[in-house]
Amino acid sequence: MGLMSIRPLKDGIRSEVRIDFQGHVHKRLRGSHAKERYETEVAVLKELERRGCPYVPRLLEEHPQEHYFVTTNCGKIASQISKAKADKLYIKLEAEYGVRHLDAEPRNITYNDKTGSFNIIDFELAEILPPPPHLVLE
Repeated sequence: MGLMSIRPLKDGIRSEVRIDFQGHVHKRLRGSHAKERYETEVAVLKELERRGCPYVPRLLEEHPQEHYFVTTNCGKIASQISKAKADKLYIKLEAEYGVRHLDAEPRNITYNDKTGSFNIIDFELAEILPPPPHLVLE
């Protein structure tokens, strides 16, 4: 897919994020510890899908040699969300799905107009904890 078909969202020191015409999010990690951050984000997204978390992106493609992956789109940054509301979402993520987001800031919360829900993104700094006791995994 050529760069002309992808709209840039973020182009920073740590990552480049673009959105394609299907709405998929393309993220390339770079800078310090890019390999480790890539591996963490991919592992967390896979585990959250396995644990049934509905309010995070779904991993569609992995390109480990390039520290690049593609996910579903979870909407736009929820620029109006308060720190208190964001904190509640991160606490819920940890309590219900056993993942601790280590960059638990409002900038990592999106709002999806289609589903009417808040979502959590950017898991390059996160920790997978043991599954909560109430979570039944197959």
